[in-house]
Amino acid sequence: MPLSSYITHALVFDPLAECLTGSATLVVREKANMKFTIISILKRALVIIPTYFCASTQPGITQTSTLSVDDQFAIQEVSNPRMSPDEKWVAYTVRTTSLELETSEVRLWMISTNGGDPIPMTSKGYSVSNVEWSPAGNYLSFITARNSETSQVWKLDLRGGESQQITSVAQGVRSYTWSPDGSKLLLTLQDVEAESEEEKSTADPWVITRLQFKRDGQGYLTGDRHTHFYVFDIKTEELIQITSGRWDESQPSWSPNSELIAFVSNRTEDPDANSNSDIWIVSVDNTDKGQTLLQLTTYPGSDSSPSWSPDGDWIVYVTDDTDPQFSSLSVNQLAMIPSQGGTRKLVSSDLDRNVRNPQFDSKGENILVSIEDSGERYLGKINVKTSDTERISDEEYSMSSFSTAPSGTTAVVLSNPHLPSEVFLVDRDQQRRLTQTNDAFLRTRELSKVTNIHFPSRDGTLIEGWIFTPPGYDSSLKYPTILRIHGGPNGMYGVNFNFEAQFLAANGYVVLLTNPRGSSGYGQDFSMALWQQWGIPDFEDVMGGVDYVLDAGYSDPNRLGVGGWSYGGILTNYVITKSERFSAAITGASMGLLVANFGHDHYLLGNEREWGLPWETREIWEDLSPFNAIDKVTTPTLVMGGEKDWNVPIQNSEQIYQALRRMGVPTQLIVYPGQPHGLRIPSYQKDRLERYLQWYDRWLKNNGTAEK
Repeated sequence: MPLSSYITHALVFDPLAECLTGSATLVVREKANMKFTIISILKRALVIIPTYFCASTQPGITQTSTLSVDDQFAIQEVSNPRMSPDEKWVAYTVRTTSLELETSEVRLWMISTNGGDPIPMTSKGYSVSNVEWSPAGNYLSFITARNSETSQVWKLDLRGGESQQITSVAQGVRSYTWSPDGSKLLLTLQDVEAESEEEKSTADPWVITRLQFKRDGQGYLTGDRHTHFYVFDIKTEELIQITSGRWDESQPSWSPNSELIAFVSNRTEDPDANSNSDIWIVSVDNTDKGQTLLQLTTYPGSDSSPSWSPDGDWIVYVTDDTDPQFSSLSVNQLAMIPSQGGTRKLVSSDLDRNVRNPQFDSKGENILVSIEDSGERYLGKINVKTSDTERISDEEYSMSSFSTAPSGTTAVVLSNPHLPSEVFLVDRDQQRRLTQTNDAFLRTRELSKVTNIHFPSRDGTLIEGWIFTPPGYDSSLKYPTILRIHGGPNGMYGVNFNFEAQFLAANGYVVLLTNPRGSSGYGQDFSMALWQQWGIPDFEDVMGGVDYVLDAGYSDPNRLGVGGWSYGGILTNYVITKSERFSAAITGASMGLLVANFGHDHYLLGNEREWGLPWETREIWEDLSPFNAIDKVTTPTLVMGGEKDWNVPIQNSEQIYQALRRMGVPTQLIVYPGQPHGLRIPSYQKDRLERYLQWYDRWLKNNGTAEK
């Protein structure tokens, strides 16, 4: 069937299509300047849509309820847009989660750039990843484990017919990318696992020799299997290995003439002992499995994300460009280097914001890149010669990924506080929405009003935050309020859709989100303020947010809660050891006694760099340990974590729980069996949110009485 026959109608962009709730919603955005140092703040409204106006455009659809805990599985996750070579279509993926089956599934969809109904390209029953268009645009390709125990590359002929398997590699394909001429695939494969002898009733002991000997979600790193590149010829199906050795390669990028591969690898003597990664070049006609390479970069820290200029003369990439010791909190930069070797050039050294996924435009005059700034991730364009930076995607949205056509038309996935991720098209400075994946569901739910705020910390530093108020919020009342803290610390809250905050607000809470020092999006100085200072400036920052909501009349000072996961739990531990203002706390996957993590968590190198070796700098480790002030905690505290978490091991939570229990502070310990740092099982994700609500309700609404 011709592809054109799928087109049922053209979508005419209408701002009213953005109407997602039946109640008036207002997002107020306060924006400080790029350096985030001035007090003067510009306030502006994003969208105000009266209830009656939305209802008139959606006959028969009315608000029915606020968000429930199960609604997190009703919201579908849109991601990974891919523009077709002829610029007529955008392919993308949609993740759905089944609570009943305890699984999630990712399907491939496609939509016309003129709009219209999206077309499902893969059926239910299996998931896909690494979606790409063939260079000629006649195939969509992807990785799936369909009909196999291993993941292989498949292609789907857009002229019709079933999908066809391209590769049959014993160990499975980790990732792939098409050569620009369409004749080859570059496959990323892990070394074949050695054949095991007969299964034993008792497993052999793990023999460990590496410095970095464990990873969260992977376990102990005992083997010597590495990841290398192979070239697969589409016609002959010949598979040729082009890199090898005791190193790993990643992030491959084809040269425009399909003859060379730029990639990232740490080829130092002991890669576990440093955070180096350099840009290298290898020929696809290599006959010595990568023994002959060109090393482009020599910076001792991280160089990554290489991408070629259209003429093949330059490679743009991302670099830290600070002392590698500070890499965990540093702000990266954009750089270019000649593809034949030479001196690098920093493209926009004064931007002072994290950049990701750079690529040249079709003329090689500008670099398109994702930029983090003040709670937003946006598509930016940086001029190669002048370093002038222009914002492409609209303000008040946060971008997760993008794909650009030669003409400059770009498909982006955007989100805002009332809109989960959807595909938009940016064309000639106009942004229009293509998909409405979650609209039908969201029209049946009443969402929170979200207000962006700025407030001074104790030392005058300006801090950004967001306030979620319950549906039906009455400004004459003072509400129970929950301070939720993000993970990281080098992460950030922003203008994207936040189900957790919306859910807690739907249950009658004012929810406060803040970006304290250490957060990304505000520059190097703001981030580095946390270096060897955990629990000091960040504590003052979040407490400044609490003072703000109290002074503004949102909150009841006698019904304050706090909580977070990972770094959010760590800062929660500092908060409850330094303040008695909170009536309930939830600390998830957190850290208490720092020295207990030495050699136990997977941050072996990072912890040593920031805090030193504990037998040499023990004072730092002890001074920054919230566990050493645990006797000051009076707040009823729920303690949670995953049994197999090696990011922030459950040992931390066990120690905190044991101390609180011993002191008689109301507490519970919740451990999720077999789970790493991020809970993977849907029923556990549901259980966690339910326990959040039960604990906050018990201590902020029910005077400490447990729900029956």
